[in-house]
Amino acid sequence: MSKKISDNGCLPLPSLLKIFDSRLMVSALIDICTKSGTCGHHVNGEFSMAVIQANNILEDQSQLESGPLSLMETGPQGTFVGVYDGHAGPEAACFINDRLFENIKKFTSEDKGMSADVISKAYLATEEEFLSLVRKQWLIKPHIASVGSCCLVGIICNGMLYIANAGDSCAVLGRQEGVMKEVKAIQLSSEHNVNLESVREELRSLHPDDAQVVVLKHKVWCVKGIIQVSRSIGDAYLKKAEFNREPLLPKFRLLGTFEKPILLAEPSILVHKLIPEDQFLIFASDGLWEHLSNQEAVDIVNSCPHHGIARKLVKAAFQEAAKKREMRYSDWKKIDRGRS
Repeated sequence: MSKKISDNGCLPLPSLLKIFDSRLMVSALIDICTKSGTCGHHVNGEFSMAVIQANNILEDQSQLESGPLSLMETGPQGTFVGVYDGHAGPEAACFINDRLFENIKKFTSEDKGMSADVISKAYLATEEEFLSLVRKQWLIKPHIASVGSCCLVGIICNGMLYIANAGDSCAVLGRQEGVMKEVKAIQLSSEHNVNLESVREELRSLHPDDAQVVVLKHKVWCVKGIIQVSRSIGDAYLKKAEFNREPLLPKFRLLGTFEKPILLAEPSILVHKLIPEDQFLIFASDGLWEHLSNQEAVDIVNSCPHHGIARKLVKAAFQEAAKKREMRYSDWKKIDRGRS
C-alpha cells in the first residue's frame, strides 16, 4: 500500500534524494489567507511542502505518494509528486488529484513498468474522464466546461526521474557542479505559456487557418484572447466545440466553431537517470517563479536547513512580491483574502 502524504502529514523514512514541493496560489493582487506546511521523508528521501491560499476558493491541489506505483504487489516502488494549478474553479484540480495517480498505477501494471508512455497515457485518460464528467454536468453546471488545471508531475522509480508537464508550472533540479561543488539550477520541465515565442509558434503551426489562435491582449499574449497556457487538463470549451454554446457564459464562448482541440492535454515529458550530483528538486506552480528565478530558489534551498524549506521558498517569493508593490512584508501579510 502506498503512503499518501497530505498537506498536513509527516512521515519519517530513509533519506536518499530530497524533494521539495512549494506551491504558491496567488491572485492578481497577492492576498494571503491560509498557510500550511509539512516536512518529512518519503521512500526516496526528504520532502517539504507548503501552501499559500490567496483566493476565496482553493483552486489548486498537491499530492505526494510514496510506495507502490502499480496495482501489482511485485510492481515498481517509488515516489510520485503532483502539483495541480487550477483555474476558473477547483473541479479539475480536485479531479486530477483523485484520478491521475490511479491511472498511473493502472497503466504501469498493464505495461509492467514505468515509462514516459505510461505517464502520457495516464494524462490522456484523466483528461477523457474529466471531459466525460463535464458532459454529464454541464447543462446543470455549465461553468464546469470552463474549468481546467495545469498539471506538473515528478516520478522517481528505479533510479530514473520522470518529469511531465502540461501548463506553466515548473520543476527545477539542484545539481552539484565543478570543483567547488556549487549547486546549479537546471530546469527540467517544459513550459506551455504563450508568452514564450516557441509556444506561440507551436499553436500557429497546429492551427494555420486561425489567425486569432494567439492574440496580444493588454500587452499579454493569450490563446483566443482568454487563457495563457496552451496545455492543460480540462478547459473543455477549448477542447470540444460541443461546449462552445449556451449555457456556457458568453465570456468563454468563441466566435465560430473549431474542428480540433485548441488546447492540448498531452504532457511534455523528460526522463533523466539520477546521478550522485543531483541534490534536490523543487516543484512549484507559476506563482513562485514569477518572483524567484530558478537559481534564486535553488540557492535558498541549498543555504538553509531543509526542515520547512518549502515555506521559506514561499516566504521569499512573497517578500519579493511585496517589494515590487513597495509594501512592507509585515503589512502585506495582513491583507484579507479576496481583497484587491
